[in-house]
Amino acid sequence: MKQNLSKLNKVELREVWGHEATDFTNWLSQNENLSALGEEIGIDIKLIKTEASVGKFSVDILAEEESSGKKIIIENQLEDTNHDHLGKIITYASGYDAEIIIWIVRDVCDEHQKAIDWLNEHTDENINFFLIKIELWQIENSNPAPKFEIVASPNEWAKTIKNIYNNEELTDTKLQQLEFWNKFKSYVQENDTRIRLQTPRPQHWYDVSMEVLKLISLLQLILVKI
Repeated sequence: MKQNLSKLNKVELREVWGHEATDFTNWLSQNENLSALGEEIGIDIKLIKTEASVGKFSVDILAEEESSGKKIIIENQLEDTNHDHLGKIITYASGYDAEIIIWIVRDVCDEHQKAIDWLNEHTDENINFFLIKIELWQIENSNPAPKFEIVASPNEWAKTIKNIYNNEELTDTKLQQLEFWNKFKSYVQENDTRIRLQTPRPQHWYDVSMEVLKLISLLQLILVKI
């Protein structure tokens, strides 16, 4: 049977959020929208404050990872990436000793994507930079819907391996543990997007907040696949 299909239209960000601070930051700081962002990158984001002071400057959103208490800074830019905001995220991260740095933009210049990739590759496993595009889409005359797209993110496996090698702690057992928990995280993300997991570590335990029986079932399935 032939079906009629609607057309997907891209909406300019400024048509919905005229001002970054009063419109977009206030929208993003709402729990449901921080949760949507957190689901995209795999962490629980809990708001602490908007426009949090860093000396004479202020970061758009100061938050924390709910499960670990790690500080998160979020800098919004409804324009293309630029040097000014790249400097700001580093300044704000140092001011709050943040371990998760999120830069949300309209579009990304290649040079700035490479800069974020470089920072992820040359910082230790505790520091994580995310470069994310925000877009708005609608179907015909529907309300616009936001879409987050990760452009650059930390390579968890590479950073963890690098850190362990530098400390000469990578044994065969730790390597197997790290491989197992990476596969565990990948499996969970593919099969249950409601569960958000922390960065895998080369250790024999892994903190997960969920029902015990469900966790046991997941572990059994992963063991079969490994």
